[in-house]
Amino acid sequence: MTLRVITAAEALRSLGYFDTIIDARSPSEYALDHLPTADNWPTLNDPERQRVGILYKQMGAFEAKKLGASLAAINIGHHIATQAQDQPKHWKPLLYCWRGGKRSGSLALVLDQIGFQVTLLEGGYKAFRAALVHDIARLSQSLDFRVICGTTGCGKTRLLHALANQGAQTLDLEQLAKHRSSVLGLVPDTAQPCQKAFDTAIWYALTQLQPNRPVFVESESKKVGNLAIPSLLMDAIRAAPCMTLEMPLDARIALLMQDYPHFVYSPVFFSQRLEALTQLLGKALITNWQQQLARGEIKEVVSALLTRHYDPIYLASMQRNFKQSALGQHYTLLSHTPAEFENLAHRLMQSL
Repeated sequence: MTLRVITAAEALRSLGYFDTIIDARSPSEYALDHLPTADNWPTLNDPERQRVGILYKQMGAFEAKKLGASLAAINIGHHIATQAQDQPKHWKPLLYCWRGGKRSGSLALVLDQIGFQVTLLEGGYKAFRAALVHDIARLSQSLDFRVICGTTGCGKTRLLHALANQGAQTLDLEQLAKHRSSVLGLVPDTAQPCQKAFDTAIWYALTQLQPNRPVFVESESKKVGNLAIPSLLMDAIRAAPCMTLEMPLDARIALLMQDYPHFVYSPVFFSQRLEALTQLLGKALITNWQQQLARGEIKEVVSALLTRHYDPIYLASMQRNFKQSALGQHYTLLSHTPAEFENLAHRLMQSL
């Protein structure tokens, strides 16, 4: 049998054709990033890959290949026994590794000889990654974005979720980045993905959206935590029509205290995070806020953060980067209750 091989550009358009996508790289490589929905069938695990690499440096390619082949044969046998036994003859897997194809090719050869309909990804993950970055630009230009603007705490994310609940197309960049944006936006006990994994998640999310329907997205800065939004996607969002949410300050404070309970329940943690703003706001102000937190004056600190830091920065950013923000419809929410957001989402859906 002759193994079928497809290019990265072809794979971008046909991932849904395959029954299973198999990443033959090591678990650590897979953990950093992988093709959407891929399963990890490592031909060599991390310690084994290290052993082969050391032997290559010490004894040369021939000895390293012998060790690699013996280890790979054991692992491939394990995958066949545990993963492939229940697969029918018409099972269609797509296999890839890093670039050269040795690891995926070894596994593919055995699966092919069994009689499965095996396909190899030419150039592996590296080629797919390059094609994906290019495709993000194409997809970004094809979509009809509608930007939800509004100062911190007015409920942009809540409206985005309410719209999704009612069937709207949404792109939640903060959810993909596992971060709520801004200096204080980290999600406790949740690490952000690496940049490559973030890009892959964005690409996959974009592929699920239909160009003939609006896509709601929040007004974000170029970075969400430590991760950069792809530049051409950012350009497309910033050029899109905008709407602006408004909410009384007291309601915004209540919303933030509800959405950031880790700061409410741990003033010490809140105080530590404020240190990141020292360079911007000065030691004296940060120290004053930390003293207020120590006295339990959390609402007062949140109010000051909004009025003295977040609001001025956000409004300046809107004027500078989202040119249509001044032209869009303004919507005032009087409270942060779920009903308020569901009602507004319904109105927006009705107006499409």
